[in-house]
Amino acid sequence: MKSSIQLYRNAISGHCHRVELLLSLLGLPFELIDVDLLNGEHKSPAFLALNPLGQVPVLCDGELTLSDSNAMLVYLEGRYAPGRWLPRDPVGAARVQRWLSLAAGPLAYGAASARVVQLLRLATEPKEAIDRATGLFELMEMELSRAPCLVGDQATLADLAHYAYVARAPEGLISLQPYPAIRAWLARIEALPGFVPMVKTPVGLAE
Repeated sequence: MKSSIQLYRNAISGHCHRVELLLSLLGLPFELIDVDLLNGEHKSPAFLALNPLGQVPVLCDGELTLSDSNAMLVYLEGRYAPGRWLPRDPVGAARVQRWLSLAAGPLAYGAASARVVQLLRLATEPKEAIDRATGLFELMEMELSRAPCLVGDQATLADLAHYAYVARAPEGLISLQPYPAIRAWLARIEALPGFVPMVKTPVGLAE
């Protein structure tokens, strides 16, 4: 029987992985649909009908179609596991939102961007992206030295939104060796029941 949930993705995108990870952690049946970015499938009329911005991931759940990976996390948590991965108290919710904003800012334009430079062998100077990543990682290291997860003792959407690009930061020439608390946190996320890793990154492929 075909699942009602489809995730259109590129397998080496951290934005896509965070959604796949939550779907797996929730134990939901879903179908992965790979989008060929290198050959422009994300700019095809069929895909643009799903997301006019021409970006992955796209989540379809029955009649609902969503773009933006962080929006997908919030939707899936609220629809299928309310309160488990996103606190309902105002302070807890605000703390998670802070990290979702950081995932859309310093993480995306830091570690994720530095990784793209290396994967695509771009001529772009990666120093600015690496500096952003370093600033974010120093903040994460400080906070993870105080608590097991980014928002307290239990993993939340904040952790899922950051996991992939932090774990793959060395692909962007950003070492994780200076960050023992981050490395211990990565191991804790990888130990969650239902965890799925990202695929091994093929050299020279795009996000």
